[in-house]
Amino acid sequence: MELSRRAVLKTGSGAMALASLAAVLPAEESQHMLKKRIHQSACRWCYEKIPLEDLCAYAAKIGLAGIDLLEPAEYEVPHKYGLICTMGYADGGTIADALNRTENHAAIEAGFRKNIPLAAKAGVPNVITFSGNRRGMSDEEGARNTVIGLNRVKKIAEDNGVTICVELLNSKVDHHDYMADHTAWGARVIEEVNSPHVKLLYDIYHMQIMEGDLIATIRKNIGCIGHFHTGGVPGRHELDGSQEVQWGAVMRAIADTGYKGYVAQEFVPTRDPLTSLREAAELCDI
Repeated sequence: MELSRRAVLKTGSGAMALASLAAVLPAEESQHMLKKRIHQSACRWCYEKIPLEDLCAYAAKIGLAGIDLLEPAEYEVPHKYGLICTMGYADGGTIADALNRTENHAAIEAGFRKNIPLAAKAGVPNVITFSGNRRGMSDEEGARNTVIGLNRVKKIAEDNGVTICVELLNSKVDHHDYMADHTAWGARVIEEVNSPHVKLLYDIYHMQIMEGDLIATIRKNIGCIGHFHTGGVPGRHELDGSQEVQWGAVMRAIADTGYKGYVAQEFVPTRDPLTSLREAAELCDI
């Protein structure tokens, strides 16, 4: 298309013409018109059949800020495309075996001592960890143990300017027996640890399944939240009309809190994956 965005803005009806122009321009030409009140990234595992470099190139083309959930050896790859790794793995335990058992704390500390400095060097703002499964343990005991574990490692994060994020997951559909399956449990832990570099990873997909009431919960607990993930409910597929979450309303609520972190798209595409990623990014760009 010959008409430039600058020329459109000089017309008397610039805003209306700009909206029409965005509809016909390819994604790589419309990226600069994104409002970007929400800083978005894409979770690597959802696009595992696409080479990481290709995914980074496309993410940059459509205006994303980074790639989520990369291993330490991959932390630097997004830099080639003007992106960052927005959330890294750092040997912080597994979904089933992590902070709610004290016998896991030494290994998690060793992983963080090794990998958090690497994350800091690569400009990775967040690393992920988990509560672990209950296996008969009470939520009260698990919370106490998780606080102990996070207190053990929080100075590593503080000294390196990296935030450790404990992920909230649903125990109803995907991760049966997982302990950190409600925001209140996670917020209690974060508040007791009381560090600006220990937060929750609030997964909107998981918490819609477990709790609903997304907007009010996010507003109430935003001080405990360091990162967000998306995913259509039900099924963890595209963010579209077949899903029950009103993504525009949720994103506006997040932005209105003054949140400056990242929202990572974490859905499993059922159609062309890159087209689905672009459409989700546009939907969440409020």
